[in-house]
Amino acid sequence: MQKKTSFFQRFYVVICLVFFYLPILVTMIFSFNSSKSLTKFTGFSMRWYTELLHNTEVSKAVYVSVTIAILATVISTVLGTITAIGLSKSRKVLKETLLNINNLPILNPDIVTAIGLMLLFSSLGFRKGYITMLLAHISFCTPYVITSVYPKVRSLDPNLANAAMDLGATPFQALTKVIVPMIKDGIFAGALLAFTMSFDDFVISYFVSGNGVKNISIVVYNMTKRINPTINALSTIVIVVIILVLVFANMLPPILEKHASKHTKKIQRVIALLVVAALGFGLAKCGGAAGESHVLKVYNAGEYIDLALLKEFEEEYNCTVVYETFESNEMMYTKLSGGESYDVLVPSDYMIERLIKEDYLQHIDWDQIPNKANLMKEVMNKSYDPGNRYSCPYFWGTVGILYDKTVVDPADLQEGWELLCDTKYKGNIYMYDSERDSFMIALKALGYSMNTTDEKQIQEAYQWLVNQRNTMDPIYAGDDVIDNMISGNKAMAVVYSGDASYIISENPNMDYFTPSQGTNNWYDAMVITRDCSEVELAHQFINFMLEEKSALSNTEEVGYTSPVKSVYETMISGEYEGVSSYIPDFENPNSEIFRYQEPKIKQKYAELWTKIKAE
Repeated sequence: MQKKTSFFQRFYVVICLVFFYLPILVTMIFSFNSSKSLTKFTGFSMRWYTELLHNTEVSKAVYVSVTIAILATVISTVLGTITAIGLSKSRKVLKETLLNINNLPILNPDIVTAIGLMLLFSSLGFRKGYITMLLAHISFCTPYVITSVYPKVRSLDPNLANAAMDLGATPFQALTKVIVPMIKDGIFAGALLAFTMSFDDFVISYFVSGNGVKNISIVVYNMTKRINPTINALSTIVIVVIILVLVFANMLPPILEKHASKHTKKIQRVIALLVVAALGFGLAKCGGAAGESHVLKVYNAGEYIDLALLKEFEEEYNCTVVYETFESNEMMYTKLSGGESYDVLVPSDYMIERLIKEDYLQHIDWDQIPNKANLMKEVMNKSYDPGNRYSCPYFWGTVGILYDKTVVDPADLQEGWELLCDTKYKGNIYMYDSERDSFMIALKALGYSMNTTDEKQIQEAYQWLVNQRNTMDPIYAGDDVIDNMISGNKAMAVVYSGDASYIISENPNMDYFTPSQGTNNWYDAMVITRDCSEVELAHQFINFMLEEKSALSNTEEVGYTSPVKSVYETMISGEYEGVSSYIPDFENPNSEIFRYQEPKIKQKYAELWTKIKAE
């Protein structure tokens, strides 16, 4: 008698399905949104698919992801299958030792594996790119194949191969005609798992890639730094392709079995040749930059440049720009210290100070940068680089409070940073998910320097943030605050001035101010690395970015304040007229620039910030 399914069981299954698949459905729906909003559907449009088709970076990333996944799957499946068969014939001690070693990459955190592989490739002098990414994917896919195939091999009669050879089969025939067909289910499962792991990987790929080679995961990650709805279109296409592949994978075997003929092997050879040709084209395409006479490698924060400028620079100077992006200054430093080579970097003030101290940079020859005359005097000769011997300003701004003028009482702005503790706005605040900026707020509210190393003051700031969390119930958010504030989801948010400018341009109900207690005056600047291979071209790039036309296009695209005087004046009297966030307040004597923190102090801040969010 068949047991009836209870209502609770059915309800549980439905809830699980909704939990897993509703986010995917929402992503697919918003891929057809007519506006940039990621939370509010304003109308049907194919706008983002059109933009995606014209995005050469995405098309190249798709090709890299697919070819890497296919190659890694084929190679790791062959290696893993042979290894599993070999292990089954090994002595018990050796077998157990190797199986335990095989489990290490599976259990090891991806970030540890990624840094280890990055350091390995650097020590061996490997050029980061397609090959290093492929080798890395093979290394972490193979253990999964071994794990899938080995139980199938163990289940076989150990005398099968010997019996086949007694009947006249060669060892190779015994392997391919007897053993492999009987373990094909395990091989297929391992291959499918390897393909999924490779196609889906981000962390390891991010650290071992370079020279402009990116997979889909890296491109998608870069898109999340600012509002970019093409991420929804790309995700939808990937989802559809995966569904089609799964359908094809399930339908193909029965069809082939039903219609098997003498031509099957010929068809397989043709398919194999086509795959090899496609992969060869992919390798040539991805490695094309290496053959250029002049290649400039630029490393910048994600979504922080008008990409059209790179094309213009390439055409003007007959060169190739390999452009890569990083999530944070710390991530940039990790790759640089790990041996990765770049020509031009765009770090922040405190990181520039560190790079100077550790001798990662070379002096800028200002005689090669005539557009220096275009720079505002307010952005020059700052504490992190006196005399601008190493750095040229890129963007500048402040950290402040973005607020909804229809909700926040103007009189309340007099509270400064204490406004974030006003119970009138409980549950209506976004705090920036950053230990550095959050502790800056608390320290400034208490009247201390944001660069303090005094443990008592740091502890007071910690208590201020704890009390604010308990009293105000804030949401700690990252760049997703941009779309949320455009939609007016909260009354206030701690944001960077450039993000505030963009939000205000999209939602006129918003405004921005920096408290009188002072804030973080930040600067991002272009620097040339000590090991730069194209010094002259690097100077030409910096000079190009300081041209009025280039600087105007860049600030219009990004939304942050330009250091070029004429562009700054154009923007404050034009597109950003009346937008307070575009006009940084640098006259407040209480405002500061972040200094480089020693590891001990940085670790202290990090530990306390973790406690704040965890409690």
